[in-house]
Amino acid sequence: MRKAYIHVINVLVRRKFKRKRGPVVSKKVTYDGINFASGLEKYMYQALKKAKIKSEYEGETYQLLDTFHFENESYERQSNGKGEMKNRGCKKVLGIKYTPDFIGSDFIIETKGRANESFPIRWKLFKNYVRTRLPHVTLYKPQKQSECDDVVQLILNKQK
Repeated sequence: MRKAYIHVINVLVRRKFKRKRGPVVSKKVTYDGINFASGLEKYMYQALKKAKIKSEYEGETYQLLDTFHFENESYERQSNGKGEMKNRGCKKVLGIKYTPDFIGSDFIIETKGRANESFPIRWKLFKNYVRTRLPHVTLYKPQKQSECDDVVQLILNKQK
């Protein structure tokens, strides 16, 4: 009985409590005079450079949804959930923009290790933009270094 009790105490003492993870915070990295938002972006850059594939880092921003004026009433709290409910309508609503990581002549690469909360909807909007306005472009979304290497191979095979 005593051994079982001691074992339970040891397990409780050794247990690491997981904290709730906050927003994704990647480590900023500088390489070749370029400030990358993550190590995965730097790795992708190096892989493209090694394979002599021409691309531009964060070279263009796309307007996915235009700014518009919302004429209706809209009763809501502040976007952070605080404050009182009041009419927050009859205002300008800012558009949605998207800047992919790498842009080539016929491809776009978005390296994404851990996606934040807004990324999935923004990615879907961007895919729709590409579908309607850039039909000749191939999208790639590597999430780890081995997938970056796969993307380079796919681009090289497509260029042949």
